[in-house]
Amino acid sequence: MTTAASARQSWSRLGLRERRLVTVAVLVVAAGLLWSLGVAPALGVLRSAPQRLTELDRQLQSMQDLVAQAQAMQGNAPVPRDAAVRTLEAALQQRMAGKAQLSRAADRVTVTLSGVPPQMLAQWLVQARDAARVSVLQARLSRSPAGWDGSIVLQLPPE
Repeated sequence: MTTAASARQSWSRLGLRERRLVTVAVLVVAAGLLWSLGVAPALGVLRSAPQRLTELDRQLQSMQDLVAQAQAMQGNAPVPRDAAVRTLEAALQQRMAGKAQLSRAADRVTVTLSGVPPQMLAQWLVQARDAARVSVLQARLSRSPAGWDGSIVLQLPPE
């Protein structure tokens, strides 16, 4: 005897009240499954959508700012290497006098730091990128009570 046939036989042996109770139990289980597998996840997505949209708008704005910044940098005239080195030296003297030393080797510049506050280093790096058109190749920094210690290797602009 097959499973379907035995189920029909068991169903026919049940009384009217028992059939109704089994039908109600099956409907309750089916409704619970429908809720937990179909409706609840969709409601969760709907509830979190406004925060997610706000986060995505922030990310989009940040990316658009970066694109505008990159386009502005592309439009700038190239800086000769000697001028870039002079700009870096002047910025070091202005922002980090006594806390940093610069040494040049071909198309690279190594800046050695000693106790440079984080904000000061960040401002100098922005100035180095914008004014001297250099990029960071390598940074070996460690945090000390006085600030950052270590070295930063910068790539000078092409000639």
